[in-house]
Amino acid sequence: MMLHTASCGQCRDQVEQERPEGPSADPVAPALGTYPPLPSANAMIQPMPRLSVPAALALGSAALGAAFATGLFLGRWHPPWQSRREKRLLPPEDSPLWQYLLSRSLREHPALRSLRLLTLEQPQGDSMMTCEQAQLLANLARLIKAKKALDLGTFTGYSALALALALPPTGHVVTCEVNPGPPELGRPLWRQAEEEHKIDLRLKPALDTLDELLDAGEAGTFDMAVVDADKENCTAYYERCLRLLRPGGVLAVLSVLWRGKVLQPKPGDLETECVRNLNERILRDARVHISLLPLGDGLTLAFKI
Repeated sequence: MMLHTASCGQCRDQVEQERPEGPSADPVAPALGTYPPLPSANAMIQPMPRLSVPAALALGSAALGAAFATGLFLGRWHPPWQSRREKRLLPPEDSPLWQYLLSRSLREHPALRSLRLLTLEQPQGDSMMTCEQAQLLANLARLIKAKKALDLGTFTGYSALALALALPPTGHVVTCEVNPGPPELGRPLWRQAEEEHKIDLRLKPALDTLDELLDAGEAGTFDMAVVDADKENCTAYYERCLRLLRPGGVLAVLSVLWRGKVLQPKPGDLETECVRNLNERILRDARVHISLLPLGDGLTLAFKI
């Protein structure tokens, strides 16, 4: 296809030459009147005013000042991404696509589902293991044919029940909690699922239970360990659980993104520093193969070599 590349002035001259003089033969033209003369190209171009150097500097300074003030104002009301800390990497839970994903993947025992909903109604219930995390860990337990599992941070026993459901009839879960109240909320549902006999609740600090197991000669006898307890002791939990796991065992650490605080911990934030230190330790630990997944608040899987 050929394109007409004449300049605007050439096109205008051609129009002027082709326009008939006098009354137009076009029947619409008399109603519109005669065409007014087109202004020349020089008349359409207005020269830009020139500024002296001091005036240009003043104008540039004013523009920069306005931009700075605008940025300061917007930054106050709309802080940068560091202030609007990302709390999770996955879509929000009410996302239609996320709901579709769960509806096509989640197979939740009725008692486990009831316990999850009950837990969410409790104070701090939203810090519990998510349903997709629970199912993944249960499937890993089945995959490695786990019989013995550790669960640090019982709360209502949602994670303990998820593991118990994945273990054979002779399997058992040692679960650690310091507050006796929440586990009693979940116990009726452990019983409803017919898994209560597999759940060994230890109401004492988790480090005490882990040391007792090590002293009893149970190092290297557990197949799986889940750490979802206080963050100040997370490194100690990791080391003791690793000793209790057999080669090929799985160690799962939850909340390793710590609601996004790991990116920029505030001075004096001991919990966040402990989480960051553990993440660095696991990254460099030659005793395990690892994966850090964006499920929930972050889930690290360490497979003991």
